[in-house]
Amino acid sequence: MATGPASETRSGRPRATSRATLERIALQLFAEQGFDATTVEQIAERAGVSRRTFFRYFDTKADVLWSEFDAEVATLHRLLAETPPDVPLTEAIRRAVLTANHYGVDDVAGLRTRMQVITGIPALQASSASHYDNWAGALAEFAARRLRQQPRDLIPQAIGFSALGVCRAAFDQWVARRDADLINYLDIALTAWKSGFGDLDR
Repeated sequence: MATGPASETRSGRPRATSRATLERIALQLFAEQGFDATTVEQIAERAGVSRRTFFRYFDTKADVLWSEFDAEVATLHRLLAETPPDVPLTEAIRRAVLTANHYGVDDVAGLRTRMQVITGIPALQASSASHYDNWAGALAEFAARRLRQQPRDLIPQAIGFSALGVCRAAFDQWVARRDADLINYLDIALTAWKSGFGDLDR
């Protein structure tokens, strides 16, 4: 896809784009010139669409950084709701997380940019809590249903946030090393989490 000014079809209408295309272009611009220096107009121009089209997909420029993550939360809700009742709770979570993640080694550059932007700008870093809470909340809701408790009860919350912690550790290792698929790191971390880390010193 061209990255210059907007080209048009024979009807005079801007060419079609997608959420994924706008996200990829935005991350490229964030890497090239920084988050604050990048405008919505620049993203739209490089994608060959209007500013209005950008806002059809994203409410703000910052939402680009969380698009994939928030989509994963929705996928986790669906996968966990579809899990057969005979699958043990922690195994169900492990399977759902592995299925919901589809990143490969080629995605490292974009994800590194995403994380660098989020961690490098205090306002964005502060806003990340709500997104992480939603991720952990998806697991807590599932655990609460299984345990016949409330999602805000201690054990469902502990399950959700402890799983979030090991998955963030796996993600950080994957981004830093770039030597394997993310699924490998997640599987190792979640398998250890599922066992309670009890057999790691044997």
